[in-house]
Amino acid sequence: MEFSETKNQINYTDLIDINKIKLMYFLIRKHTKNKDKLFKFELFFSSNLTNVYNLLETRTYKHSKYNIFLITKPKKRIIMSECMVDKVVNHLISKYVLFPLIEPQLINTNVATRKNKGTKEAINYLLKYVNKLKNKNQKIYALKCDIEKFFYSIDHEILLDKLKSLIADQEIYALIKNMIKSTDEDYVNNIIYNTIIKQKKAVMNMKISNNEKKLKISELNNIPYYVKGKGLPIGNMTSQILAIYYLNDLDHFIKEKLHAKYYIRYMDDLVIIDPNKDFLRKCIVAIEEEVKKYKLKINNKTQIYDLESGLPFLGYKFLLKNKRLHILLSAKTKKRIKKRLKKANKNNEDCLEIIKNYNGYLNIADSKSFKASLTETYN
Repeated sequence: MEFSETKNQINYTDLIDINKIKLMYFLIRKHTKNKDKLFKFELFFSSNLTNVYNLLETRTYKHSKYNIFLITKPKKRIIMSECMVDKVVNHLISKYVLFPLIEPQLINTNVATRKNKGTKEAINYLLKYVNKLKNKNQKIYALKCDIEKFFYSIDHEILLDKLKSLIADQEIYALIKNMIKSTDEDYVNNIIYNTIIKQKKAVMNMKISNNEKKLKISELNNIPYYVKGKGLPIGNMTSQILAIYYLNDLDHFIKEKLHAKYYIRYMDDLVIIDPNKDFLRKCIVAIEEEVKKYKLKINNKTQIYDLESGLPFLGYKFLLKNKRLHILLSAKTKKRIKKRLKKANKNNEDCLEIIKNYNGYLNIADSKSFKASLTETYN
């Protein structure tokens, strides 16, 4: 979900507005798949909205416990789902406080979460940069940096210090601090631990090979836990905007200090396009040193790619061949789609409808033959 920018910094009193609260609920409603959660809230709709208003007005609102569960697609990860009251407050803060204050600070090529940006905009920038460079250079390279366990590693105090310079109203600041610190509660890691143990038992009972079991267990072992004073809850709207803001100084460092002209960031995926491989090698060293200031580190997936061999980015493979940039589906993405359809077919779901739902994703890539093969298989 995306929000547009508003100009003036809001104060706590102005934030407590029943019409704003109602608007946030209806925005959430459009994007909530859990219809049972919506039904329960709407059963006593007016009183529930009034409850949100009263909690904020009496300054007694505190973030409640998350519903913590594991998802397996596109990869295994923990999601921390909020109750409807917390969702409403979270979106209220995002729309009227964080987006208006943070949006003007961001560079244009920081594209995740923001209005009129996203995956398509990242691809558009990539196409633009490669087209600009390809005719004047024999080789084009891409440095792709990944931040290790990004959401789990965001330091609360560093983030809160950054927010102090933006947020004038201390009550709003306290609200945001309460949201950020919500990962420090002991129950969070306890539930993550129990969820992983339960899933491991389920894996051991699956009718699959021992090698497949080992792979699934290994994936579960790689799921991180929260460390006190670090990490943002995965699933919150505030987490998304705070995460793109956390590396904002790094974006400016890369653009203004390293003078990387062709730079794109999608959350914690950083890509620099350049014909000079030595320049990109220097960028790795500089970025590695710079992220230490934010108590982060780049992981071992970070490397320089020759575009003639292909760059993996956002689930696609970007391949420069005969001066033309081809956008291909990555092998991992194809495997995931096939696996989803195989399971759907087994459960007598409408596979053609599922393929249709993938259209937006598939149509970006040169994937006609792949899409045709899927349609033929499940027609």
